[in-house]
Amino acid sequence: MVVGVQVDPEWWSSGVWNGRPIGEFLQRRDVTAAFRFLHARGVSYGRIAALVGVSPNRAAEIAKGIRQVTAYEVLERIAVGLSIPRPAMGLGRTDDADAVQDRSHATGANVGAERPLAGEGTSVEVSSLARLRLELDEALASASVSPRHLDLIEESAGEHMRMYPSASPQVMLSLLAADCREVQVLSRRRQPAVVQARLSGVAALLATMCADALMRLGDVGEARRWYRTAIHAADDSGQAWLRVLVRAQAAMLPYYFGDPRQTVAVAEEALAVTSTALPSGALAAAGRARALARVGATGQARAAIDQARRMFDQAGDEDTDVAFRFPAKRLLLYLSGTYTWLGDTTEAYRVQDEALRLYGAAPAVPIDAALIALDRSMCLAHDRRAAEAAATAREAVADLPEIQRTEIILTRATDVVSAIPGSNRRGEVAALTDYVQVCRERARRLGSAAAALGP
Repeated sequence: MVVGVQVDPEWWSSGVWNGRPIGEFLQRRDVTAAFRFLHARGVSYGRIAALVGVSPNRAAEIAKGIRQVTAYEVLERIAVGLSIPRPAMGLGRTDDADAVQDRSHATGANVGAERPLAGEGTSVEVSSLARLRLELDEALASASVSPRHLDLIEESAGEHMRMYPSASPQVMLSLLAADCREVQVLSRRRQPAVVQARLSGVAALLATMCADALMRLGDVGEARRWYRTAIHAADDSGQAWLRVLVRAQAAMLPYYFGDPRQTVAVAEEALAVTSTALPSGALAAAGRARALARVGATGQARAAIDQARRMFDQAGDEDTDVAFRFPAKRLLLYLSGTYTWLGDTTEAYRVQDEALRLYGAAPAVPIDAALIALDRSMCLAHDRRAAEAAATAREAVADLPEIQRTEIILTRATDVVSAIPGSNRRGEVAALTDYVQVCRERARRLGSAAAALGP
């Protein structure tokens, strides 16, 4: 017989684990936390295993988080064995038979009698079936996350979206990882559909921010995988606006690092998700226009510009700097790229001036202002003003904080050099090439240092 420290039922009402009341963990049916909580009070894992009727190895796996406990009957056994009040874990009354009896008084049914169901050969008893129904109702309604906890997770994601446009991608990835882990743990447990839809919605936004940060750093393969996860989560959320948004954001990856024809295909997929006018739909249309211009589909690109403007007029966002919103200044950012690739420099300069006016002298989203300035450099190169183009590009990169001089910016600066004929790549152009190389080497060192520190 395994002996040792006895479990004090009072621990579950007054105890604290990791600075938080143990009751919060019980409410989420976090058995791992409960086992660790007891172990910290001197209850061996062998003793815990004996009390709840599992093997010592399984108890150790649960304590390490290797194995999750979701089966209702096992949760009941744990509550009884560890003297945890059943309501603390959302397990209902102490005696389900009493609950069945209470319901029988209201309906006049005598469930105490071992009365079989009508129908020849039926052996299931009414009391057993009623208990089964109660347990099924309870299982369908149970959740390991409280409404307030879910609100806090969504609020945290919203705060990340406010921070994201002005923060460095390395910092954001570290912050996002913690919330992704929490949503992952909660999503692994059975949740009611409405709760799971909200968790999936948060997961889609967090995954999209991770993907975008990785894209900015030039980690194309990992960014692609995170965009796939984001699309999966958005589809699971059932929210049309989110399904459009995630696809519209994912379409940017091949535009910057790949084949712009893929951008057109993904943007069209986003536009096909819903017929309702949405800001994210205007984003998808604008991204499609810019990619079409880049591949030389002039007529289609101009038609797509009209579509993007029309959709923005119907559902455009208010002015904001929150990530993944689509105010007028972001529409102009996309149109700047579109007219630049079309070679319509007169219209491009006009759109760029208007966009930079809206972003302001000290833009809250510095990367957007830099991308617009790099579009202007491309226009100057097209107009055979090579030295001015190179100087403008270098200034656009240098004006960014060093931590924001990421691969997405440096690639666009390299595009400016490529747009200048080889015979003119001297002076300012050569200086730009050298400066981009120095920035790349510095970015690699900063990235290595951040990776060594870890989240």
